[in-house]
Parts: sequence; C-alpha cells; structure tokens
Amino acid sequence: MNKDQKNLLDDVALIILLFASFSNMPLAIAHGDAMEEVVVISARHHRTLDDTPLRVQILGAEELREKANMKPGDIRMMLNESTGIQVQQTSATSFNSSVRIQGLDGRYTQLLRDGLPVYAGFSGSLSLLQIAPLDLKQVEVVKGASSTLYGGGAIAGLINLVSKTPEETPETALMLNATSANGVDVSAFHSSEHDTQGVTLFASYNQGSAYEPADNGISAIPEFERFTFTPRWFYSVSDKTNLDLGLGFITEDRLGGSIEYIDGASPNDYFESNDSTRFYTRFGLAHVFDNDIELDFKSATSWFDRQLATQGYLFSGEQRSSFNELTLAGQIDQASWVMGANVTTEAFDHAQPLTGYDHTYSEHTQGVFAQYTRDLSTLFVVEAGMRVDSHSEYGNFWLPRVSLLFLPAPDITVRMGGGYGYKTPNLFVPEADERQYQDIVPIDSSEYIAEKSRGLNFDINYRVEFAESWSLTSNLLLFYTEIDDALNVTEQDSGQFVFTQQSGATKASGAELNLIFGFGEIRYFLGYTYVDASEEIDTGDQDLALVSQHRVNNVLVWEREDNFRVGLEAYYFSSQRRTGDVNGESYWIYGVMTEKKIGETVTAFLNFENFTDTRQTRFENINTGTLQNPQFRDVYAPLDGFVINGGFRIQW
Repeated sequence: MNKDQKNLLDDVALIILLFASFSNMPLAIAHGDAMEEVVVISARHHRTLDDTPLRVQILGAEELREKANMKPGDIRMMLNESTGIQVQQTSATSFNSSVRIQGLDGRYTQLLRDGLPVYAGFSGSLSLLQIAPLDLKQVEVVKGASSTLYGGGAIAGLINLVSKTPEETPETALMLNATSANGVDVSAFHSSEHDTQGVTLFASYNQGSAYEPADNGISAIPEFERFTFTPRWFYSVSDKTNLDLGLGFITEDRLGGSIEYIDGASPNDYFESNDSTRFYTRFGLAHVFDNDIELDFKSATSWFDRQLATQGYLFSGEQRSSFNELTLAGQIDQASWVMGANVTTEAFDHAQPLTGYDHTYSEHTQGVFAQYTRDLSTLFVVEAGMRVDSHSEYGNFWLPRVSLLFLPAPDITVRMGGGYGYKTPNLFVPEADERQYQDIVPIDSSEYIAEKSRGLNFDINYRVEFAESWSLTSNLLLFYTEIDDALNVTEQDSGQFVFTQQSGATKASGAELNLIFGFGEIRYFLGYTYVDASEEIDTGDQDLALVSQHRVNNVLVWEREDNFRVGLEAYYFSSQRRTGDVNGESYWIYGVMTEKKIGETVTAFLNFENFTDTRQTRFENINTGTLQNPQFRDVYAPLDGFVINGGFRIQW
C-alpha cells in the first residue's frame, strides 16, 4: 500500500467513525442557559450572543485561562486548537506564522484589537507571536466575509481580541512560566476603578534560547527576547460620556537559523533575524444622548519598524497606519441600527531598497456603512448591512451582507447569512514573507485589480439535557467562499518573483462540527473540520497548499471548581499538499494539561504538550541543502516537538 492510499484510508476511517458516532445525536450548539450572557463586540451592536443573527464563535475567560497556562507568551496555540482555524508556520527557523480560517490564506483574515486594526501589514507574520493572552477578556471569531463590518481584508473572517476593562472589583494577576524548550515568560496585569476613573496595566517579558530537538543544526524555536507594555486609562466624564486612552509598546529581537551561527561559532552559516518595534496609541469617546442614541468615536495610530536580515540580504522599513471611525447607534421598538464612517491610512517606507525593488507605498480608504437588525417575531431576527469603501488606488467597493436568525424552539438556534468582501493587492502576504521579500518585484497598482469574494454560511445549534447532570451541546456549520482574481507570488525564469492574478476562482467549502458532552465534573469536547479548498488552473481544480482537509479536535477535562483541573488532548491533521514537493504526512498531536489551586490566590500548572514528540523532522529532513545554503521544505507539522511547561498564576 503506498502513502497516498494509506492517507486516503485514514481519512475515510475518520469520517466513518465520526458519522457513526453522531448518527443518533442532534447536530447543533449552546443556546439559552448553556452559557453566560455574552455581549458580542464584533457584531457592532449591543445584542448578546444568543440573539444576534451574525454567527460569532466566542473563546471565553475559562478557555483563555486554560490556553494561557499552556502558552503564556502568545496566542498561536489558542487559535490553532480551534475548529476551522489553522495556524501556518511561514518560517522553518524563526517560527513566523499566519492564521488560516476555513482553509484560505492568511492574508484573508483580519486580526483586530477591540475592533482596531493594529496588527496588519509588515507586522502580520509576527503578530500571533507577540500577543500575550493574560489581559484578554474574550476572543471573538467571525468566519466568512466580514468586509461589510470592518472593510477590506476580512474575506475569510476576522479575529477580534477583546481586552479586559476595569470593573468594580480590582483584579491583579501575575503569571510565571518556564519551558523545557529553553523559554521563560513573565506576565502581569492589573485593573481597578475609583470614582470616575479606571486603569488597566499589562506588561510581559518573554525570553528563549534557540531550541533544536531534531539535532540537525537548525533552530526549531529561535533565540528571542520580547518586552510588552500596554497601559490604558478610562475616565467617566458624566453618566452619559466616557472616554479611554491607551498605549501599546512591543519590542523584540528574534534570531533563528544555524545553531552554530546563533552561538557565534560559524559566521558563514544561514541565519534569519527579525528585530522589530511596535508602538500604537488608541483613543475612544462614547456619549449617549437623551434619546438613547449613542455616539462612538474610535481612533488608533500605529508605527511598526522591522529589520529582517539573512545572509547577504536585508529587508527593512517603517509602516505607519491610522484608523478613525465615528458611529451612531440606536434602538427603535424591536429594531436596532448602527451607521458610521471611517478613514484608514497606511504607508510603508522601504529603507535602503535595491535598484528596481523599492516597495515604498502610501494609500488610504474612506468608508461608510450601515446595519439594521430587527426582531420580526419571537421566531425570526433579520439583519442587513451595507458598506461602501473608496480606496485611493483601487476604486470603489459595494459590500452588502444579510443574516437571519431562526429560533424554532428554546434550545435550537439556526443562523444563515452571506456577504461580499474584497482585498487590495499588497506586498505583505505569507508567500512573500516566506522568501524574506527577496527578489520580489514591486506592485504597480495600475496593473492589478482588487480580489473580490462572496460567501455563504449556515449553522444550527442545539442543546439537550439527558438527566440532571448529563448534557450535550452541539453546533454544525456549513460554509462556502469564492474569490475572484486571487493574487499569487510566481517565480519567473529570471529568478524574480512577481504577483500574478488567477484567471479562475479560488473556492473553499466545507463543514465544522462541535460537540460538548458534560457529565458532572467531566466534559468532553469534540470538533471536526472538513475543508475542500481549491483553485482553478489550466488543468482543472488544484487543492490549495498546506491545508488539512480533515481535522479532529478531542479534549477530555476533569475539573473540580476552585480545586483542580486535568485534561487530555488529541488533535488530528490529515495530509496536506505542498507546492513542488510530495504531500505531507497525516499526524496526531497529544497533550496533557494539569492545574491545581493552592489557597485562595495561587494556581500551579504543569503541561506536557505533544508528548509523543510528533515533528516534521521525524518524517523527513526539513533542509535539503547545507547549513550555508539551506533549501527549506514547506512546514506543515510541528518542528518543536515534545515540550513541558509549568509555572504559577497568582491572582487577587
């Protein structure tokens, strides 16, 4: 039996097993009393998760705490272990990564902080590695075209990181963590309010030495040192007017490549260094008029400097961006509405470009949008929205969206919706980052048009209680997205790389299934993702590279409140196509997480991640060249292997 036959049988067996298990279970997720009342920030209204027509996946405080214990330094693991989301590593030596939603390339996902776009562009491949989760209240994931709500770039969806804000009870948290992969993490958070003022303070220090589990002379985890500081001040001017002001500062030095180069022993070996500094400001003003109409103004500016160096080559520059938005929102009887306008600017100054390779650019976008949500009856809620964007280089875009919520029974929720999206051509895509932007011909806006998309989704949620302590919560999502004029990076005979636009469409369709089974102190989470992502080429449809068609998430947790938690995890990834190489192996990743509360304020944790040491370097050589001139294969599986981490979380 050859490898392809084996992978096919593995996939078929998984599907049969899953559907055999689900054949007697209702396919649907939690509604009503299945979860706390959660206000969805990303939906741009004040409705709760249960009564908004837009399908939003919430990672709440409990899940964030669990993943923070396992990976306190960044949010990479937290996203990668969610159904429908796959984190793709874009560098074999420096851990740079992008996030795919439903199989689509990372450039189609918008990453936001409290609705503000401060992580895009040149910083994109580092952003997942530079966000520590201790100060997050929740993470909201909207899958499918979301450009109507947040403008260009949200074709596959958006991830909105919602920060903690001051509450009546002050909160202080300190997290200390160490890993067997030579890493150390220290994070601290404080929030409090007094009379009319409040404050949140977050700081973290993350450091690691180069880690080489494969004994191949190449770093699986680079040497790095990072410092983060994000203070925020809140002021209640009156009962009807509030403002907040915040800053963000992140600086990091990251060096990967040959271990001997990192140690200073072989100066001619390959290396990849990323030295970056990010600084952003944010301002918010909210006022409620006497007629209960709310005015909201948001503003953010961002400055990002990065120097990316390899042997004999340096790509560096400064990216400056700004975002200003004014909205009005209100409610009339059974309807709520919001309308607004925003202006986004982005500029990149390429430092010391080579002749013919100057990537300096400047662009801006003005947009207006409106959204109307109405309860048609106790069974139906409809939501319609429209955005019109005007881009300085690529013209105007009309972006309608509609969603419908159907509530046929107290424990059943049905959502369906669709919308349009767009993405303007830009240098900073994962394909270019993999090449360190070397030999890539600059984009001439007169020669390209924007990528445009349309998407549909349908999901059904259901919760049933079998007995006093038995419950099943389920969700089934079906999705389809089609993109026209998709942009690819193509190598020419001259050795240059140019952006080309596909004549055929890029399509992604599939399904996500989530089940949560509860019995007393035991909970079992099962997630399955099926993705059929392809692009039309001259010879027919071709699967997109580095996409697992089948993924399975299993988590079994035994938790006694305010005492302990023990969990077992198992994640399956099916074989992935690679460009110019054989398909990758299918694989499983297993983990154990433990947590014990000590007294009222201290929690100790110890985790065994990937304890079967699943690594791509156990399947094959990641480098087919030499340490002086490496030729790296596409990364589709973990490179760091088995890692133990442990530490303490102190909260009061």
